[in-house]
Amino acid sequence: MTTTGIVKLWGTLIGVFHLDTTTGYLSFEYSDEIITSGIEVSPIMMPLSKRVYEFPELIKTSFNGVPGLIADSLPDKFGNAVIDKWLDEQGRLPDSFNVVERLCYTGKRGMGALEYEPDHSEYKDIDEPVDMSKMSNFASAILREKECIFLSSESDITYKQLLKLGTSAGGARAKAIIAYNPTTKEIRSGQVDLSKGFEYWLVKLDGVSKNGDHNLEDVPEYTLIEFSYYKMALEAGIIMSECQLLSEGHMNHFMTRRFDRLDGTKVHMQSLGALTHTDYNIPGLHSYERAALIGRQLGLASSDIEQFFRRMVFNVIAINQDDHVKNFSFLMDRKGSWSLSPAYDITFAYSPGNRWLKAHQMTINGKLSDFTMEDLVTCGLKMDLRAPKCKKIIEEVRSVVMNFQNFARSVGIREKTIETIESVIQSRKL
Repeated sequence: MTTTGIVKLWGTLIGVFHLDTTTGYLSFEYSDEIITSGIEVSPIMMPLSKRVYEFPELIKTSFNGVPGLIADSLPDKFGNAVIDKWLDEQGRLPDSFNVVERLCYTGKRGMGALEYEPDHSEYKDIDEPVDMSKMSNFASAILREKECIFLSSESDITYKQLLKLGTSAGGARAKAIIAYNPTTKEIRSGQVDLSKGFEYWLVKLDGVSKNGDHNLEDVPEYTLIEFSYYKMALEAGIIMSECQLLSEGHMNHFMTRRFDRLDGTKVHMQSLGALTHTDYNIPGLHSYERAALIGRQLGLASSDIEQFFRRMVFNVIAINQDDHVKNFSFLMDRKGSWSLSPAYDITFAYSPGNRWLKAHQMTINGKLSDFTMEDLVTCGLKMDLRAPKCKKIIEEVRSVVMNFQNFARSVGIREKTIETIESVIQSRKL
């Protein structure tokens, strides 16, 4: 059992973490190198200091006792399902693989720029073609919790690829990190240095049984809906990384260019939840106003704050109620300057009987639902935006979202699905 690991950023040791097997939480200590540099990698809850950071209050939360700086690197629902299957193949129980080992399993393959040692990944990263259809089918088998998955020589290759490409992407849904050539449409492993003509992309797999979040299984057209929302968000002035659909037969995988990679190099990234130690599983624990204040503390430009307000407005008008603290992130360059990341996970998210999706996850003017124009403007004022600017943004977003049907039809969503989403959007008019 491994209980101690180190974390590096751009080749520099930034800290050591240790699991206390008695208490169940991790301690973290910054290295002299990062302290001397003065670059704040987690300035809100873990500013540079010689102290040993311990957060026992995080044990019974989604952080599992892990400090926020490194908690984002832990595998999420789907990644853990794949790892647990790997443990099962070895005759081990999930509890036998602790959080330090799961971080070290991520190794150099995580989102953002943090890298963990000792590397516990089972298979070496090699440049090889990836069959998305086979990967989707194998992901389905894992999420269906089949007791016996027969591993032929061919399926064993797919399984190894899923272990390498699907465990470090984060989120609840089945994903894979790939290298994509937009000219030849070739897909290869996204965990190696890029070959000429290839780019780093993240793919949400379509056609995966039991895929979803918040105890809900995705509807068949989930990726098409997200792609229509991507197109609608761009029109509404939301900044996003380029997205595409990768169609294979009846499946439409949702692809997005990775914004934590710049010209092949890694970019440090922290979610709002990680920076503030906020449990994303508890609705209403954080607010949009406080998130903007955090942005100010990070030194974000005024344009980023305005963009954040625009995203809030879009989430309200377009009914994206899965707006929790892990769905907003910040990027840091090598000089320590922070910026708001491009938007992601922008889609229709609403379920009236669901604990998480019956309302929004972050409050606006103290409310999780039934927002008025006054609520949005009041929130904008607290973000240091002027009322006329707030109203202008609200009207710009509203005019675009009212054309949802056109965006949906352009990507081939069924009329029945369009009518269902449209009825909810129309019922929430400000």
